[in-house]
Amino acid sequence: MRVGHGDRVYVCLPNSALYPVLTQAIWAIGAVMHPVAPKTPAAEMQTELAAHDYAAIIVGPQLLDAAQVNRETTAATLQLTTAPVVTILRDEAISGHVAATPTEEDLALILNTSGTTGQPKRVGLTHELLRNGAAHDIASHRMTAADTTLIVMPLFHINAQVMSLLSTRLSGGRVVITPKFSASRFWPQVQDNGVTWVSVVPTIINILLLNDRSRATYDQSRSRLRFVRCSSFSLPLEKLTQFQETYHTRIMEGYGMTETASQCTLNPYDAPKVGSVGKPVGTDVAIVVNGQFVPNSHETGEIAVRGDHVIHAYLDPHPDSFQDGWFLTGDLGYFDADGYLFVSGRKKDIISVGGEKVAPAYVENELSELSFIKEVTVIGTPDDLYGEAVTAVIISQPGDQQAQRQAVLDQAQRTLAPYEQPKRILFVQDYPRNATGKVVRPKLRQQVLAQGIGEGA
Repeated sequence: MRVGHGDRVYVCLPNSALYPVLTQAIWAIGAVMHPVAPKTPAAEMQTELAAHDYAAIIVGPQLLDAAQVNRETTAATLQLTTAPVVTILRDEAISGHVAATPTEEDLALILNTSGTTGQPKRVGLTHELLRNGAAHDIASHRMTAADTTLIVMPLFHINAQVMSLLSTRLSGGRVVITPKFSASRFWPQVQDNGVTWVSVVPTIINILLLNDRSRATYDQSRSRLRFVRCSSFSLPLEKLTQFQETYHTRIMEGYGMTETASQCTLNPYDAPKVGSVGKPVGTDVAIVVNGQFVPNSHETGEIAVRGDHVIHAYLDPHPDSFQDGWFLTGDLGYFDADGYLFVSGRKKDIISVGGEKVAPAYVENELSELSFIKEVTVIGTPDDLYGEAVTAVIISQPGDQQAQRQAVLDQAQRTLAPYEQPKRILFVQDYPRNATGKVVRPKLRQQVLAQGIGEGA
């Protein structure tokens, strides 16, 4: 179809065995893959297709018609063993290139970031960045050809693409791909396939602890699970310990992002520290304190990283994110005396209460100790006296919400400074989320304000 070296391929498909095959096919001819969420709305897809040149478009049947609007295309429909039907659209307005083996410096993936603003940045990752990131993953997780990983995270995201898929391929292991995470099917999938490790997020840990059907399917005698790798935010000690004791495995917590082609830090295999995201792995990590990049700083500041797997620029201009060879993550954190990194929140999410600065992630971590809380997101809402009020927006288990509200207040009083304690508490069914499932805090704040939440609500 005249797609070759340097051409960009837009891919909007759900998880399946096709994904790694398709990825490799695109790379083999030197083309660049841009995977996006399978539930991407047609209008959003059309905006992206119009803004950038894609020689080929591979989408599910629900988007085929929308992908052809205002463009001349030819189509090839394939019958494969890895997917029922695959249709490739060729945009005839794009000239295309001859297929060629890519160099290490060539782009391999374009990924949209999963930031909290709802407006993603486009990250271009070269083959070299991906290979280096995967190499660090393999070494730090002690992956071997004897390992089998279960992919439950979406394959349009860096976690599944590099942490699970590419690292396993390069270490010679085996991959089991699920369409999506299912609590009731998780343990049978692990046990039936001899899975030795899996990468998840804290929400999945919480679900596996709370879901009775999931717990009922767990059989310790059939599990070969060495560890569960968990990232996004730190788990409370109680839930981490409960999971490890219930399912007889260990949780390895780390810290990474799309811009670093996977992880930057990981808790050492034999020396984890609960609450931290571990120690640097193949990465220089510094804390920006008074404009200086300070390694192992005990003061809280913005986390900055650099290394052989870290981008030096976005595909679109965002110069404020880079300084003196460092990538500024936008996350706040500090190192303890033993060199473990602790992430305390997002720079833009900090709440100012009468001049005191409150990190939402810290408050969320303390409130998450309560067993009835499925998820909690802390935001700032306007307050006439203090400027902002700490507001906890909670998704909880069914129960007496008045009793739950009082439990939240009691927990906050026990564990948080007065200015950190939620002044307002709201229970909701779900949050506004971006394509990767992360909470879009500005939209959540708008929704909360639209509901007219008042003091003490």
